[in-house]
Amino acid sequence: MNHKSGFVNILGFPNVGKSTIMNAMVGEKLSIITSKAQTTRHRIMGIVNGDDFQIVYSDTPGILKPKYKLQESMMNFVDLALTDADIILYVTDVKDGVSDDTGYTQKMRDTGIPVVVAVNKIDLSNQDELEQVCSGWREMFPGSPVIPVSGLEKFNLDTLLNAIISLLPAGEPYFPKDQLTDKYERFFASEIIREKILLNYQKEIPYCSEVEIESFVEETELIRIRALIHVTRESQKGIIIGHKGEKLKKTGREARIDMEDFFGKKVFLELYVKVTKDWREKPRELKRFGYRS
Repeated sequence: MNHKSGFVNILGFPNVGKSTIMNAMVGEKLSIITSKAQTTRHRIMGIVNGDDFQIVYSDTPGILKPKYKLQESMMNFVDLALTDADIILYVTDVKDGVSDDTGYTQKMRDTGIPVVVAVNKIDLSNQDELEQVCSGWREMFPGSPVIPVSGLEKFNLDTLLNAIISLLPAGEPYFPKDQLTDKYERFFASEIIREKILLNYQKEIPYCSEVEIESFVEETELIRIRALIHVTRESQKGIIIGHKGEKLKKTGREARIDMEDFFGKKVFLELYVKVTKDWREKPRELKRFGYRS
């Protein structure tokens, strides 16, 4: 059999550029990207097809020590990614050096799954620093490819792709060749809104917010979307809405523009804010929002 197929699960600490690399490799913006940590909460698949291969990338939340149930659920996605991968793509930041106080690098080695290390953000480094960091990761993962890249500048991603393809097992495609992701339109609508919350609000607001798509109605030339932004306290609701509703209007306007670009249709977006007290600590609410218990 000449065809190769496999699941490539992307792991790494928060803010090292996992989502940027997956979006660049897939060629579409599937994972939201901001400078804030914990931007990715769910596990998001992006599918890349060639004539003789299919790579199913899986972007995961950044590895961290959980402080509340939402973060525990996020780490469940990471733990699952350690069990069902054909290849682990471990993304690290050239500025972070070679360290791990969470034990996940040892967990990766213990699985026996092939690992490819992508040392990201090399555009922020110099040659001596880069060589030292790459050497450290080669010692951490003996025999594994260690590839310096820049996801933002799309530098050396072809080398990274070739390294991944070389490790793919033989097999038929898992998904139709024209399929891009495993997620539905509702998910991407909620993620686009959540990205704007991350960009437009400070401090605890983005981390206490969750977006729920109440209705998603696709017409011939228009998509009508009604979305709820859940927050944990009444004071947060006021901050989200802003003076005379201006903050919420700005968030909705920016989200609508991105949705129209993503879906290729006009979008009518209604945004509302609801206080759902302590939703990050309630298993029932977390399950409703799509998190694993």
